[in-house]
Order: sequence, then C-alpha cells, then structure tokens
Amino acid sequence: MTAEVAPGYRRVLWAEMAVVLMVSLGQSAVYAILSIIERMTRGVSLGSQTSTINSSATPDRPWLDLAYQVAYMTMPLMPVLLAFYLLAVHRRPEEGPFRVMGFDLRRPGFDLAWGFGIFAGIGAAGLAFYLTAVAIGINTQVSPANLAENWWTVPVLILLAIKNGILEEVLMIGFLFTRWSQTGGRMWVIVVISSLIRGAYHLYQGFGGFIGNVVMGLAFGWLFLTVLKRRVMPLVVTHSLLDIVSFLGAGLLPTLMSWIGR
Repeated sequence: MTAEVAPGYRRVLWAEMAVVLMVSLGQSAVYAILSIIERMTRGVSLGSQTSTINSSATPDRPWLDLAYQVAYMTMPLMPVLLAFYLLAVHRRPEEGPFRVMGFDLRRPGFDLAWGFGIFAGIGAAGLAFYLTAVAIGINTQVSPANLAENWWTVPVLILLAIKNGILEEVLMIGFLFTRWSQTGGRMWVIVVISSLIRGAYHLYQGFGGFIGNVVMGLAFGWLFLTVLKRRVMPLVVTHSLLDIVSFLGAGLLPTLMSWIGR
C-alpha cells in the first residue's frame, strides 16, 4: 500500500495514533477503567448495579435537551475528522484517506449485505453473552436508552447509534489499521491492540462488556483484513445496527426475559 517507513518516521506515526486515540476512545478507556475500579469498590455486586447511557440532559426542556443530544452526536465525531485530515495531509495513502479504509459509497450492496450478515451472526450471541454476564455477576445491567419521550427521541437514538458505528469502526479499525500498516508492523499485533482498547472503553459496563467487545474487536479486525478486503463500511453498518436494536429494543428486554422464563 505504501513505501517503507524509516524508523524515526515510524515513531512519528505511532505518536500520531496515540494522540488521536487519547483525544477520543483512548480517553474513554481511561475513564472506563476508573469507573470499573469505583464499581468494584462499592461493596455491591456488579450484577445489581446499572450502567445508564443515552440520558436526557434537560428532560423538562425538550428543545434544550435536543440541542444537547445534537452536540452529543457531533462533537465525538471530531476525532474522526482529525483522523481523515491527518491521512490526507501526512503520509497520505495512494488511495486517499477514504478509499484506503473503504469508508465510501462505492459498494453499497456489498457493504449492506455484509453489514446485515455480520449483525445477524453476532447479534443473538452478543445478547446471550450479556444476559449470562449479568446473571453470573460480572457485568452491570445496561440501560441504553434513557431519553425523555419527545417527537425526536427515536430519530436521535438512531443517529446516536450511527455515530457510535462511525466513531468506533473508523478509528479503531480504519485509521489504526491504515497507519499501522504504514509503519510496516505485523497486522495481527494491531488487531489485538485495537481489540483490547475496544474492550477497555466498555469496562464501565463491567467485565462482560470488556470480554464481549474484545472478542468482537478480534472478529471485526480479522474480517476487515480478510473477508471484507479492508472495507470498514460493512462494520459501520453492523455496529450501527447492533446499537439501534439495543437502544430501541431496550424496553422490550424485560418482556422477553419474562417470556423466556416461563
């Protein structure tokens, strides 16, 4: 994909990857580690604790709450723009910053087919693992949709899910794998590193969230490098679908569990 990189320049690329991570998901990983330490020292089992995400900021003022949600959707994507900017102006891949990781609309059929296929393959397994992790006390109960009811609630939850898919897959797979490849490093190393970071920033949920996301990261990394031929768009689709179902189906989970327990 690119020419060999001198050792000194390789360190520059490593520093660049570290900086992009620490203003984005790496920073989230640090706070998640502190969160799990706090949870483990409460004297209460993880299974009886709740992790709440996607909450209203001002539920009594819907217009201001919507403004907050728009900010929550857009500001976390700034590191994604930073990553594309760096790829465009510094050690630019021959294919360009978007095509090199397959973040484009050139193959919509391929991207949607694989995105839905991967989602179908891991969705049920992920739910089963989450329920097991809560039951055995290694994970909190995750409450993923806590917005006040407004006309914009469902669209905002869908957009938040898409934001998560773009943020995580473009940075953890597309950007990191592209830059790592430019350093000449072994790709299995970045697959493992990326997966561990992915698991770390989900530690606020508990150890089940960590394990599940490490496994998902390993699978996504392997798929990106082999089956998907370095196209990240199918993984963005899969991740978005997983979060959409999680956010919109959260209210149905107690009913489902009641039905299963009969």
